[in-house]
Amino acid sequence: MKIHEFQAKQILRQAGVPVLRGMVVKTAEEAAAAFRELGSPVSVVKAQIHAGGRGKGTMIGHPDQRGVQLVRSAEAAAEAAGKMLGNRLVTIQTGPEGQTVRQVLVEEGCDIARELYLGIVIDRAAAMPVLMMSTEGGVEIEKVAAETPELILKEHFDPLAGLQDFQVRKLCQRLKIDGPAARHATAFMKAMCRAFVRYDCSLAEINPLVITGGGEMVALDAKINFDDNALFRHKDLAEFRDLAEEEPAEVRAGNAGLSYVKLDGNIGCLVNGAGLAMSTMDLIKLHGGQPANFLDVGGGADTDQVTEAFRILLSDPNVKAVLVNIFGGIMRCTTIANAILEAYKTVGFNVPLVVRLEGTEVEEGRHILQASGVDIITADGLTEAAKKVVAAAAA
Repeated sequence: MKIHEFQAKQILRQAGVPVLRGMVVKTAEEAAAAFRELGSPVSVVKAQIHAGGRGKGTMIGHPDQRGVQLVRSAEAAAEAAGKMLGNRLVTIQTGPEGQTVRQVLVEEGCDIARELYLGIVIDRAAAMPVLMMSTEGGVEIEKVAAETPELILKEHFDPLAGLQDFQVRKLCQRLKIDGPAARHATAFMKAMCRAFVRYDCSLAEINPLVITGGGEMVALDAKINFDDNALFRHKDLAEFRDLAEEEPAEVRAGNAGLSYVKLDGNIGCLVNGAGLAMSTMDLIKLHGGQPANFLDVGGGADTDQVTEAFRILLSDPNVKAVLVNIFGGIMRCTTIANAILEAYKTVGFNVPLVVRLEGTEVEEGRHILQASGVDIITADGLTEAAKKVVAAAAA
């Protein structure tokens, strides 16, 4: 689950991480009032969307307007907010269509002496969280990793013991952080690592992390993603979810107990099992097609879930054909065959449907489909299924 910058800063503030004062507003008039209330000679107006690169992004219809704007008056704050709110911001992470800005953060200015990068993720190879830091703050970390990976410093830490003092000292030495900033670094970095573990984060990122003229460390920006599988432990985080920022089809699928991710292709995929779903997409691409989605109905899907899955797939106007690839283990092939026919009665298939069944009661399942009279293209193997669905989508 992703959250907005201002929400991430609420969490960091509670965890003892220094952040700047700011106010979230939804109108230009509120932005002007926020500037006055903050009482800072300089403030920053920041578009709040679930995407990075806002500082270099542009507003559709206002090419001179960035998603992060420095302002020096209440009138300028109102003008900047007015150009953002209700308009779409295009960044390197949104695609050319951009995302609609529904709220902005007006935040006080900061005396910036240095900009650093700080990020925490799970290193799956090491089975531990890893703290990453770099002198290249304010720059896309993906670009740094690709072009100058030696500038990214890493320290793994035990989630129970937390980051240790000697690790902070090592990072400060390599980053050339000294004086008051080095003294602040211990509390700052440890608090970040504690928050990452406490909230079951999959990503916690500050870019940039600034060192002020007085030597204090401040989270100038903040990005936090949570592990969806651990959200049952954090009921208080439910209020942070912004459904308007999420793909509607993915929200709908989640409500039905389906794992769905929308992609850019034209071949819909309905599969049981995440590994099989990935293999299905690989085979489609291998034979010249483009998958329109990842969709795992799971091992125990019922008729209602399969029907909803077809509704979601067929609601995508880009889908020109659908591949159903089922390996019947816990789920019997007869069950999925009957569910497909029930979905046909309820939803109707307006694009070619290719079905490949294997596993428990496979012969019975195939017979059910063949005897139904429904126009379904069957396949005996995954390779054959992939070739048939690619041909059907191109027809």
